[in-house]
Order: sequence, then C-alpha cells, then structure tokens
Amino acid sequence: MRKSIATVSVSGTLAEKLTAISAAGFDGVEIFENDLLVSPLSPEEVRARARDLGLGIDLYQPFRDFEAVPGDVLARNLRRAERKFEVMERLGATLLLVCSSVSPDAIDDDELAAEQLRLLAERAAGHGISIAYEALAWGRHVNEYLHAWRIVRMADHPNLGTCLDSFHILSRGSDPIGIEAIPGDKVFFLQLADAPLLAMDVLQWSRHYRCFPGQGTFDLAGLVTHVLETGYAGPLSLEVFNDGFRQADAGRTSLDAMRSLIALEEAAARRRGATPPIPPPVIPSGFAFAELSVPAAEGSAVGSGEPSVPAGNPPGPPEPAAHAPELSTLLAALGFVRTGTHTGKPVELWEQREARILLNATGDEPALAALGLESPDPAGSVKRAESLLSPVLPRHRAPREARLDAIAAPDGAELFFCRTGHPDHSSWTDDFRREGAAPGPVAGGITHIDHVALTQPRHHFDEAALFYRGVLGLRPQESLEVPDPYGLLRSKAMSSGDGALRMVLNINQVGAQHIPWQHIALACDDIVAIARRLRAAHPGLLLPVPANYYDDLAARYDVPPELRELGLLYDRDEHGEFLHLYTITAGRVFFEIVQRVGGYQGYGAANAPVRLAAQHALGVNGHLRSTTAG
Repeated sequence: MRKSIATVSVSGTLAEKLTAISAAGFDGVEIFENDLLVSPLSPEEVRARARDLGLGIDLYQPFRDFEAVPGDVLARNLRRAERKFEVMERLGATLLLVCSSVSPDAIDDDELAAEQLRLLAERAAGHGISIAYEALAWGRHVNEYLHAWRIVRMADHPNLGTCLDSFHILSRGSDPIGIEAIPGDKVFFLQLADAPLLAMDVLQWSRHYRCFPGQGTFDLAGLVTHVLETGYAGPLSLEVFNDGFRQADAGRTSLDAMRSLIALEEAAARRRGATPPIPPPVIPSGFAFAELSVPAAEGSAVGSGEPSVPAGNPPGPPEPAAHAPELSTLLAALGFVRTGTHTGKPVELWEQREARILLNATGDEPALAALGLESPDPAGSVKRAESLLSPVLPRHRAPREARLDAIAAPDGAELFFCRTGHPDHSSWTDDFRREGAAPGPVAGGITHIDHVALTQPRHHFDEAALFYRGVLGLRPQESLEVPDPYGLLRSKAMSSGDGALRMVLNINQVGAQHIPWQHIALACDDIVAIARRLRAAHPGLLLPVPANYYDDLAARYDVPPELRELGLLYDRDEHGEFLHLYTITAGRVFFEIVQRVGGYQGYGAANAPVRLAAQHALGVNGHLRSTTAG
C-alpha cells in the first residue's frame, strides 16, 4: 500500500523533513500547517521540492473549529477556509483534514454540523479539494469516530468523507469493529499512531507520547484490518506527536517510521490470511558469542580491526592479542579459558561450555561491540533484516573465512547471524587457531549466555524495541521504571517465545549519572558454588551488596542465610526462583551470573535498584581492582 507520514512526526525544517522522508522511501506526506507557516519556501516551492523528491502531498492539516457554530462565526470560518483552499491549490494538495470542534462556540447539534460541513465541502469542490472530517478524542461534542461518520453520512456530499485516526479511536477504548460499517469510498484518509498505555489526560497523551506502530500497546494490526475490510484503498499514513522524535535525527526517525509501517502491513496481512509482503522472521535460538572490544597492546593492529602487515611481506597469522589484564583476570576467575586466536584478526576466543566471549583488540576500553545470534537460517535472517531496512554491513572477509553477515543494531552494536558447528553450514569457530580443547563441563560452572542488556541512546529506545521485535521476532514485555539514586531507569525486556534468546533494553543516562553501558548475564547450574569460589579467590571482583538488602529479604522470604554470606541476590515469581550476582565494571561492561530455578521468567528487576546504587557507590565506570586470593 501507499505509505505516507505527517511532517510533524520528524524534526527539522520543512525542507529537511521532506528530504529525510523521501530518503526513507515514503510515497507521500501530510503537510502540517505550522511546518509550512514557518518555512521560507513558498507553497509553489514546497510543491516543486516534494515533486522532485518523488513525494505526493496527500493531505494538508489541520483545519480546526469549523462546524456547528452560530452564523457570524460560520462566516468567519468560511473566509478562513477559502484562504486555506488557495494555499492548497498552490501546494497541489487536494485533501484537507477538518478536526471536530473544541471551540466553546460549537453547538451540540448534529444536523447543524452536517449542514455546515456540506457547505464547506461544496466550497472545497470548487477548488478541486475534498474534506476529511475527523473526530478528535477530546472534541467538544464529537469525539467518537462513528459519531463523525453519522454527521458525514447526514451531510451527503461527494467531497466530504471521514478520516480515521487510530489514536483518537483506541485512546478512548472505542471498538474498531464499527469501522466496517463505513463504506470504503467514504474513508478518505487513515492516520496511524501507537502509544504506551498511560493514565493521563488524553490531550497530553496525544501531544507528547504517540509513537510508531509496534512501539506502543495499541492493536493497530486489528484496526488496519477493519479499515481494509471496508475496501479502503488510500495510504497508510503516520501522524505521530512525540517530544523525542522532534529532537532526534530526521533521517533516522523517518527510517524507523517506514520500518514500522512495513511491519504493520505484514501483521495486518497475517490477520487477514493474506500473503505477507516480506519474509517471515527467523527467530534466533540463542547467543553464539558476545564480542568485546578491548584496548590493544603497544604496537598491535588497531582501527580497522585488520592486522597490520609490513609492506612487501606476505600476510601471516597475527600475534595473539594482548588485553587489559583486568578483563582477562575477570574471565579467568569466572571459569573461562582462552581456547583460540583468530587467524586473520587480533581476536581471542574464550569459552566455557556454550558461553563464548570474543576479545577484539581494537578499542579504547572494554565495551560490547557485537553479538553472535544462533539462527536456524542465517540467509533467511539476513533477508528479513534487509526487508525491514537493516542492510548487511560491509565487512572485509579473507578468502577462507566463514561467511558471517552482520547488521547494525540501533545502539551501534553489530549483530551476526551464525550457525555454530553445523555440518551443512560454515562455522565462525573454524576461523580460530585452536590453542587446546575447549574446557569440559565443570560442576557449578557457567553453561551459556542467559541474556544481554543493551543500553540505548535516549531518543532511540523505542526504535530499538521496534527493531528487535520486527527484525528478530522477539516478544516485548511491559516497560519498567527502576529507581536509581539519580532518577529512574527505563527498561524493557524482550525474548523469543521459548526464552532461548533474551535481551533487555535500557536508557543509557539517568540524571547526570551514566549507568554502565552493557552487561552480559551468564547462566549457571550452581551459583552457590561459583559464589564460594569467587569469594575465596577473587572477592574484589564482586559487586558488594548492602546488609540492609538482606534484612529486607529475610522479612519477605524464607531464604538460607548463605545468601547474605555470599552476596547473592534473590527473586521469585509464580514460575520459580532466581539467584544472581554481579561483577564490578570493566570499562563499560560488567557480568552477571544467574541461576533460574524452575520456570522463572524474569530478570531480577526487583533487585536492580540495589545493583544501581552499589555501582554508583563504586564509581560506575571505574576500573577493576587488582585481586588476590583471600
């Protein structure tokens, strides 16, 4: 279907907005009146600019407070309308959005409203313009979409139809099934916006918290399905008022907007039993690896990640990468063993059963640079990503290296699609020169990567949620706000249906204090044994937990006293129990050790305030302290 977006949905000047919207692949725009009023471009220049960019002007909006008014007010409104029609003719726009009145002059009289809207439509027809009448959720007398439709039907003019707006319909809890009673040729326009569920005044909710489809809680796929059942053949158009989007990069926001419409179109097709327009999601089955960039040693190859080779010398295997001793100490203390070095890059492989950490000597400080995701169909994963505007990143690959395609996540991390050790697919592990056999199972050892927490730039949090939901097929859970000593941390967990892949998205700044950028949670089968070993040999590597926490824990749950002794945190839900502990931070990364007992589904969010306070107390970005046994 044709895809459009209101200029109010992105930041910048009108010219900048049009350029960004066109680059994202949109077919048309809704020109928001204020964007035109403050633009130095004349309507003719805007028309020409849109035409050159391949954009149609699908709607001009809004025209407010017109209908059901006394005669003297109507006369002023008609004069105002004539001026708008002249502007629209210069713009080349043929559809005007008229919002239901919020004016105190408006009279609660549907027949009068219909009579005056018919008059407006007659005047518009003389200019080749049609009117789309929309029920504002806070309209003075008309605030339900079926009420607006009744007035349009009563007016009975070919140039008058209705505009359906998902926010105005769903924010009031209206049942969208009634849309199917409206003839498709009288639905002149469809505006779409999602929103988080908030208990607040609907006007403020609308003006500041709308978001793109898939980023909120509304069932937009269901609403679109009802609209399509009418025979509606117009555009899917986004009208999103959002404070964050108005401050973010217009190009990036426009791409995210287009991604949301593609995903919505897919969801609506599935609802209708039609063939989706894009390949289905290939849901990852777990983590293949987590790659950390770490400081390079003096003289090591840095920058591009490729080993430096003196001129005239044939390339050979690089020297083993040297890393910050603190991180190596931490991995070794956790039971990891270095099992190989890459044959062409300064990268080390550290393993412990199915948990794999790569250390890439190309950074300034330890930071999460990439994730390897196990995919049953890596090529299918790539096709899905590309269909949702996430192209494969350019990457140098030596002739005999395994093919490993990556896309960029919203926070800049690379996501690789892997099929580790599969006989019918090249494995990334074959690119490592083995230094010995991988360590065998150890009682109480780490088994695999349980989840990864990724912090997002403030304005890209919703973008990330949509990305992981659409591209990877993960299911979002409800957003949480976690108390921090300096404010609130916003967090959203996402996971595959079977819980094999879990990710947590956080906002990266609370007040003036930066929280750690990323953390990797490692699953184990005996966290008590790991805690005892770490307490005995490397006590300085563990994040200290205040005694007050354990006093409260003992009041809430009947737990063994060794939790206090070992510094373990505890949570439970209706499915099971959760024990976990944290290391202190290395650069921008810290590790969490977790043990899920029974069918526990969460992430220990109740304990996050304790962790955040302890990290602030130590200095969030402090270096690991040297440790000795005892």
